[in-house]
Amino acid sequence: METIKVQAYMEQARAQRAMLESLLSRLGDLNAIGAALSSERDINRLLESILTAARKITNADAGTLYLVDPDKRQLTFEILHNDSLNIRLGGTSGNPIPFYPIALYHDDVPNLAMVVSYSVLRGETVNIPDAYIAEGFDFSGTKKFDAKTGYRSRSFLAVPMRNHDHEIIGVLQLINALDATTGGVKQFSKDDQQLLESLASQAAIALSNRRLIQQLEELFESLISLINTAIDDKSPYTGGHCARVPALTMMLAEAANRSKQGALKDFNLTDKDRYELKIAGLLHDCGKITTPVHVVDKSTKLQTICDRINLIDTRFEILKRDAEIAMLKGEKTAAEYSVTIRQLDEDREFLRRCNIGSEKMQDADIDRVQRIVKYQWRNTQGVPADFLSAEELENLTIRSGTLTAAEREIINHHIVVTIKMLESLPWPNHLKRVPEYAGGHHERMDGKGYPKGLTREQMPVQARVMGIADIFEALTAKDRPYKEGKTLTESLAILGQFKENGHIDPDLFDVFIREKVYLTYARQFLRPEQIDEVDESRIPGYMP
Repeated sequence: METIKVQAYMEQARAQRAMLESLLSRLGDLNAIGAALSSERDINRLLESILTAARKITNADAGTLYLVDPDKRQLTFEILHNDSLNIRLGGTSGNPIPFYPIALYHDDVPNLAMVVSYSVLRGETVNIPDAYIAEGFDFSGTKKFDAKTGYRSRSFLAVPMRNHDHEIIGVLQLINALDATTGGVKQFSKDDQQLLESLASQAAIALSNRRLIQQLEELFESLISLINTAIDDKSPYTGGHCARVPALTMMLAEAANRSKQGALKDFNLTDKDRYELKIAGLLHDCGKITTPVHVVDKSTKLQTICDRINLIDTRFEILKRDAEIAMLKGEKTAAEYSVTIRQLDEDREFLRRCNIGSEKMQDADIDRVQRIVKYQWRNTQGVPADFLSAEELENLTIRSGTLTAAEREIINHHIVVTIKMLESLPWPNHLKRVPEYAGGHHERMDGKGYPKGLTREQMPVQARVMGIADIFEALTAKDRPYKEGKTLTESLAILGQFKENGHIDPDLFDVFIREKVYLTYARQFLRPEQIDEVDESRIPGYMP
């Protein structure tokens, strides 16, 4: 008899020890889950993790997670899991939940008939051993689901998710606790309930924190958009540039991340890296908010408030009038007059072409402008003067583009302002390299760039990525005031020359071509006529 008592006592002790070990294990799981939830950045993955964790620590066969909508009038289905039926809906599954939201009120009357709405409205946990014999709740929807699927929903445990402000933001509902030994369905125990209540609280806080961070990120990006809108308001083409460069930057960065060969084989992007680069891309030209609009939008060499080529046209007309007067006075023959008029007309058309600035000026072209400047005309004061002023001569002899050296310095200064603005901000650790990435997109691999003259070795890959994106966007841009957007073939030929002369990163250039980043970008942002057939074998400097 005593032996039997001892054996029974030992059996009871073993059972208690096993129960305690199980509880301690589940508590350990709960702590680990809490840490994991706090580090998750993606809302969908966070919700998925919450339900998965809830089912794990209670050994539940199925479960759903609902969130209270912003108006606090209904519960929306976010995640649904059922192991027996192999169902995964919502969250990261990609499968939409086909069920309607659950109303919290019907004509302002609280909906206490549903377990989850009752749990939210009353702020209480609901633990039901068997839905088919429970009273006080409407399980008609559950029974229809069971009849349709052959499932048997029995035990229910619904716990409100209350955050640090004691606000209920959702509810976890678990279905069918499984016996670890037999696999049969049982009631959720008090330990299950307490563990789930603890998890629900941690989950609510983690979700609230993630939402708050997301809202702050959205606010921050909206402020960036505000800055770019201000730039856009000054210069419409610059606003488009501020949107396209970040997009192309991310395309090339992702291509480099996929590349597992050459110098970029160890380049890897985390989600934090991606967000940091995205912000840098959005802010890469924020300094242009200080650049004078007459410089940014200078579409011709003589443009200020207006295009002054018309003033020069007027001077030509004055010279032609003087030639006609000289002929009428007998100071010129008709043949000499015709030669003079023809020369003046040709020179006028030549200066008009020079004023456009889209073609590179040759030495002979500059010599011709300097010859024209020696024409004499009587100005508005009636005083003989050179045909072109010194400032007009400087502009019309610009070798390429429409900007003088001084105006180019003004444009280039925007990157100095960008760096100054960005370095003045108190960046958090995960964004601390934004100024470095954004401020490096005008540097060159050979150290001849600006503003710091950095070499390739001194620059992070992200800044080099942005440099290529900035150049290619400028080449293909269809909304510049001074040029038409180039075709893919033309743009890639120029970009290849930039690689050969040490301007851009050679490895990233090869990725840009090999991964056809240029084509992905073109299909999204270029006109159909710009997207021509590219012969990659003819691109200068390309190494497949």
